[in-house]
Parts: sequence; C-alpha cells; structure tokens
Amino acid sequence: MKSGWVSKKLGAVTTKIGSGATPLGGAEAYKEAGISLIRSLNIHDWGFKEDNLAHIDDAQASRLSNVVVEPNDVLLNITGASIARCCLVPPDILPARVNQHVSIIRPVTHQLSPVFLYYLLTSNTYKNRLLQTGEDGGSTRQAITKAQIQEFQVTYPESLAEQQRIVAILDEAFDAVATAKANAEKNLQNARALFESHLQSVFTQRGQSKTVPIGDVGEVFDGPHATPKTVDAGPIFLGISALEDGIINLSETRHVTPDDFRKWTRRVRPQANDIVFSYETRLGQAAIIPEALDCCLGRRMGLVRLDQNRIEPRYFAYQYISPPFRQFLNSRTVRGATVDRISVKEFPSFPIVLPQLAEQKLIADRLDAFRAETQRLESIYQQKLVALESLKKSLLHQAFSGQL
Repeated sequence: MKSGWVSKKLGAVTTKIGSGATPLGGAEAYKEAGISLIRSLNIHDWGFKEDNLAHIDDAQASRLSNVVVEPNDVLLNITGASIARCCLVPPDILPARVNQHVSIIRPVTHQLSPVFLYYLLTSNTYKNRLLQTGEDGGSTRQAITKAQIQEFQVTYPESLAEQQRIVAILDEAFDAVATAKANAEKNLQNARALFESHLQSVFTQRGQSKTVPIGDVGEVFDGPHATPKTVDAGPIFLGISALEDGIINLSETRHVTPDDFRKWTRRVRPQANDIVFSYETRLGQAAIIPEALDCCLGRRMGLVRLDQNRIEPRYFAYQYISPPFRQFLNSRTVRGATVDRISVKEFPSFPIVLPQLAEQKLIADRLDAFRAETQRLESIYQQKLVALESLKKSLLHQAFSGQL
C-alpha cells in the first residue's frame, strides 16, 4: 500500500448506503414536475444526464423518505446493463429520491471526499471490481447488493488535504479534456454538416436542368413483404439499417439460408449499381449495390435498376440523399400511427434533375472527392475523441496508483 494511504470497507466510511423503489403504477405514476426520481438511465460515469428525469409528488416521495438524496451524494447503478456506472448528484435536481436500481453512497466527509470517491469508483481498477461484484451476485441479472457495497474495500489517502489535492488536479485536467472533447465533437458535426451543405448547394444549382420522372431512367421494384429468418453465415440480407448516405454499411448486414435467399430474390435480385432505398422509416436513405455483393433485400425496401446510358448511379444516389430531394420525399410522405412511408407505386413518378450524362459523372466525381475529404476529417476527429477517453482513464490510473 502507498505510504499515507489506508484501505477500508465502504461501510466503515459512509453514513448512508441504500436504494429506493419505483412508485406504484410505474411510469404512469410519474408527474410533469415535482420531486426528482433518479433512475439508472440518469447515471453516467462522466456526469448526470437530466434527459428523461422522472418526477414524483410529495405523497409518493414520503414513501421513499429513507432514500432522500443530499448534496455531494455519490450515486451508483446497482442492476442491469448499466451496472457500476457512477456519478455525483448535481445540486440543481434536488430535492430528489432514487429508485431500486440506484444506490446512494454518502461518505463521512471528514474522512473521505465524495468527489475523490466518485473518481475512485470510475477508475478502471475499481470499475472492474464493481463489475465483478455484480457478476458474483449469483442472480441471472447482474446486481450489486447493499451488503456487497458495505464490504467493498477502497484505498485512499488518509489525509483529506491529499485527497483534495488529487481531486483538484483531476478537476483541472478533466475540464481541459471536456473542452477538447467538445471542440472535437463540434468539428465532427461540422465535417458532416459540410458535406450536407455541399449536397444542398450542388442540387439546388441543378434547378435549371431538365427534370424527368424516375421511371423514365430506371425500373422500380418492390422488395419482399416479410423478413426471413436470419442465420450466422450465408448470403447477405440487407436491412434498412445497412443504408448509410449512399453507401452500403456491411457492418449492419445479416445472413439468410441459401433456400431463403432463392425465395427472397424471386421478385428481384440486386445487381451491381442498383439503388436500394427505404420506403418505410429512415425515409431519404438509399445506397448503391457495390460490385460482387450477392444479397437480398429486407422488408420496407425498394430497388431502382437504372439505365446507365442515361444516368450515372452515383449521381442518382447523391441526388437521392441530398436535402432538396429529401425535402421532396417529406412532402410525399404518408404519416401513419406507427410508421411513415412513401408509396412504391408512386415512386416512378417522383422527379429527378437530369443534366447530360457527362456532367452527371463530373458531379459524382467531385462529390466522391469531397466525401472522401470529409470522411478523412471525421476519422481524425473520431480518433481524437478516442484518445481523449483514453487520456481520462490514464489520469485516473495515475491518480490512484500514487503517480500524481
């Protein structure tokens, strides 16, 4: 053990460890305003999320009087997929209670700083120990009991001043990391918005070109009206989630048996340079079938087989995902109780802008180059975000291994 550090069970250095309950009636019992009811979805390692924060009235809160949340309480998720997520309670959501999935951990503040404990429990070493504790609960669902939290051993500087020194260093470092992360996220959004803006510009300027119905330059097919059973290996089954702004995202593909593949491709078998699109949910999404991709379509998907002597497939796909065309699709969308859709029967009559083929190819080439550059920038910003997350973990490791 590091000099000046002590190891104790949480039960020995806390005045409160406990979780609450969900009011009778569940979500239907929640109120528009009132006393906050903190649930596991609000607890995240790097901060409290107020999205979907529930509220209860005074009568409901009185039944949870044993789990009144106080300033500087440490909150820990103790069940389910979010087990071991941890944060400090923000003062602006008080008064508050917790439900049965969240435990209050209230340190004896003259022995253990709440902020120090929060940082400690979010470090990799302690996070892994908490997760292992949840696995050891013996239940089919991960859970950490009150008794397990009380027995949970923590190691910390005996000097409160030393705890506060480490917290001050981490606070300053994490503020800088948060600023850098916000900048990287903003730059990532800007890179994506830049491509969208460029598409808007390109296809708004095409307004003076000839407009023709889609059916004049391609044959439209409806996909199957059911979903086959998917398997681990075999021919590729494309679902709507595989359509990603003009490109097939193969990480989102599934597979079907050879027999189902033959059955599902009787109506239409996608070929290279066909355009597949969604006509229910995720409207405005389309993608080009690449070379050598043997696949069948999923439900709610259509296909356009283009006359490539008249229209460049890349140009068609870019126009389809452009803001002007998506705006047109929005005007032709039928709003349903559960899903929105466009009519496949009407689809061939939808207008597209059709300049000369040579100009289409030139536009597609330029958009390909522009997309490649924006994707390069996105990759850089994504790498920065990953590096910043790694930096936070590294700082916590240094803090609790005596290197700060």
